[in-house]
Amino acid sequence: MSTVPDAWIPHRRSGDGELIGWIRPEGERFVAVSLFGADVSPALDWVEAEEALEEVGLSWLADVWELTHEGRALRVRIVEVSPGESETRPGRVLVKTDDFGAIDVPYELHALPWPPPELRPARPGSGASPWG
Repeated sequence: MSTVPDAWIPHRRSGDGELIGWIRPEGERFVAVSLFGADVSPALDWVEAEEALEEVGLSWLADVWELTHEGRALRVRIVEVSPGESETRPGRVLVKTDDFGAIDVPYELHALPWPPPELRPARPGSGASPWG
């Protein structure tokens, strides 16, 4: 999957209209789906699926993630998430190696397909910096 399926219904935050995920029909119920295309709820009623997305929100995008690249686990941060709009505009996720809060260190950018199969939430102590 490189584009958002037509059956998925966008769900936007009520305060600012920011896309926070989709609601996917499943039979007569609905599943909340994150910006990474992953289910964040079981099949629920419509309102419950909306509430599940609101609860998850977007704060998880600021977390540290682990990218497996060329056999190494790297600590990365998400820079951009662009779900695919069509076959001619496939989605991508842009990440950069974690700079550990320093402003003067080198970093690497990695463009990944959407949804990003090589990206996982970081575990404590996992992942390396690209410079050592």
